[in-house]
Amino acid sequence: MTAADTRAMCWLLRQPQAARRARMARLVSRLGDGPFYVALTLLIWWADRDGGSEFALTAMAAYALEVPLFVGLKHLIKRPRPADALESLSAFIQPADRFSFPSGHTAAAFVMATLLCIYFPPLAALALGLAVMVGLSRVLLGVHYPSDILAGATLGFSCAMLGLWIV
Repeated sequence: MTAADTRAMCWLLRQPQAARRARMARLVSRLGDGPFYVALTLLIWWADRDGGSEFALTAMAAYALEVPLFVGLKHLIKRPRPADALESLSAFIQPADRFSFPSGHTAAAFVMATLLCIYFPPLAALALGLAVMVGLSRVLLGVHYPSDILAGATLGFSCAMLGLWIV
């Protein structure tokens, strides 16, 4: 798996437009930092008096599961970041921690996207598209392998579904 991830990363980061795409990826990646999801949840809670409270409670439950799980998995698996494992690669940003599997940014994005799809179906395409872009941005920035993104998306979706079940 790591060999295929490495080939995919090297190919992607050696493309002529990689540096320009990295600038855009920084902006998209910032959406996965967390404050955006808090603000969006508060906005939905405030604006939608009918379902906003349930949405906010479900989001809190889902993130209460997702955050410790992704942190625990990172420290259990301890997969080095691509730029740390490969001398030929350098990251376009300084990641918050040392380990890459799974992608916490992608997990958070997929928690929110999944919940938006369920509570507000007309936003499904936009929400899923943004979540995919957050994951792709992390690869373009050189801080995650493609399989880290897949694992983060799976974790985020699973935590959102568990949050729904809990609430």
